[in-house]
Amino acid sequence: MLVMLLLVTLVAGGVWAAVSSIKRSEILVRERCTAVVGPDTFELAPDQAANAALISGIAVQRGLPARAASIALATSIQESKLRNIGHGDDAGPDSRGLFQQRPSQGWGTEQQVMDPVYASNRFYEELEEVPGFEALPITEAAQKVQRSAYPDAYADHEGEGKAFASALTGHSPAALNCVLKSADAPGDPTAVLEQLELAHPGLQASVEGNQLYVAAEDTTGWAVAQWAVASAKELQLESVAFGGLNWERASGSWSTADTRTGTVVITLAADA
Repeated sequence: MLVMLLLVTLVAGGVWAAVSSIKRSEILVRERCTAVVGPDTFELAPDQAANAALISGIAVQRGLPARAASIALATSIQESKLRNIGHGDDAGPDSRGLFQQRPSQGWGTEQQVMDPVYASNRFYEELEEVPGFEALPITEAAQKVQRSAYPDAYADHEGEGKAFASALTGHSPAALNCVLKSADAPGDPTAVLEQLELAHPGLQASVEGNQLYVAAEDTTGWAVAQWAVASAKELQLESVAFGGLNWERASGSWSTADTRTGTVVITLAADA
């Protein structure tokens, strides 16, 4: 009996030491998501990247060019740092949400503008009314929608907007990467499907165990794959595979892999 207790204690101690070692090794991990365009690399925090993925996905839903997503992302970075904030500032005390839209100026109710899906669609509705917005400088197009007191500020985020929009609309394969700590909870397939439907509705998807299979080709496939990488922290995802490449949370990088043709394979964390 004493020998058994000693063995159990040793095993438990070994497991504790292993877990503690892993946790200690992650203390210095700085979680971030990057997008690369040409020689330039831009960075967002994971929660910002998840919002960028939703905003870009809604541009794809509406059949808009990647340029529209670039304008929207540059605008949201300037207005809210790509966070769904519930307060305004001196210039707009009632401003709310990802785009700091003001209920007093007809953008919708406070509840509506705090809904990222509603807010993104309202931004694009206004942008679509701007003649030739695709050819305008980003700061000019954004200002025609936002009517900001600081119209030149949007230009500061043009590079970030272009890089993340190009990746998240699927035009730049494997251009978005996230470095994350280990998942702290199991992934929920239902939650992933719900978020996928918000960003990229109408796609055929199925669940087998802790894997989600999404039927998508070419640009759409890369938009979905990089949406999943950008959302990996929020949705507790371990890997995303598409187009001969696989992103792994453990390595924080893309690598070559055998993948299913026309299918994005999303693997959820099985346990914390």
